[in-house]
Amino acid sequence: MNDHIEHDAVILAGGAARRLGGADKPALSVGGRALLDRVLAACPGAVTTVVVGPGRPTARAVVRALEDPPGGGPLAALDAGLRHTTAAVVLALSADLPFLTPATVRTLLEAAEGAADGALLQDAAGKDQPLIAAYRAASLRRELAEVRAEHGTLAGLPLRAVTNRLVLARIKDAAATASFDCDTWEALSAARARIREHGLVLDEWITAVKAELGIELDVDTAALLDLARDAAHGVARPAAPLTTFLIGYAAGRQDRDVKVLSDQVAALAHRWAAETEQAADAPDAGATGAEAKPAE
Repeated sequence: MNDHIEHDAVILAGGAARRLGGADKPALSVGGRALLDRVLAACPGAVTTVVVGPGRPTARAVVRALEDPPGGGPLAALDAGLRHTTAAVVLALSADLPFLTPATVRTLLEAAEGAADGALLQDAAGKDQPLIAAYRAASLRRELAEVRAEHGTLAGLPLRAVTNRLVLARIKDAAATASFDCDTWEALSAARARIREHGLVLDEWITAVKAELGIELDVDTAALLDLARDAAHGVARPAAPLTTFLIGYAAGRQDRDVKVLSDQVAALAHRWAAETEQAADAPDAGATGAEAKPAE
């Protein structure tokens, strides 16, 4: 994350979720983590994070807000959240984005710096996503005030009533991942299947475990897997999980880099394996190079 871009975040976590039968959408899980927590993980650098909607548990501390009137729609919710922020740039995010990443957030923040009023993401079809965006707070407050003055309220109005007034940079989500949302049960099922695909499942699992344990330890998955393979091959199969556990324990207790510790123990595993091979190739320890003479 570009820490020099000071920003707040407003996450909209209300709505009736009619296409989900009224389920509490932000609390639904993908990869064992609530959708809301996945979005929170994508914006860890926010000075203040405001969640607008009914109170529910979250993985980290947030400021709570509720739109006026309750159920007044996304524009009213955005206004309610904005009232708790002070940074010059504000992320506006919906709470149902399972694949939003810090990298996408960083891209939006950088684009907002060079734009008049901010930047938003476009999905693969080119449709604007106003709740995957970084806005200049002053611009957003100005236009919200003008729309309220014109209509007498923000309740029931669409987000475009404000975003159409802003000059925004647009970032294309060509991979159609960050803009993927879970508005239906089918979409939720697709998201749950996606994280189990080859190439994604290990990173998703490690991220989920770290979130569950409340740790920030960087994990070099490739290095640990290599180490586990070496330990299993050169020592014994049960050595693999036990060794990786010890690496993590040592990294946490000693505040050391996992990659450095993995390399250190991998070298040990190679030495162990080499000794095992040498022992297997050595002649019988009891042999002298000639047949033993039978006792007289």
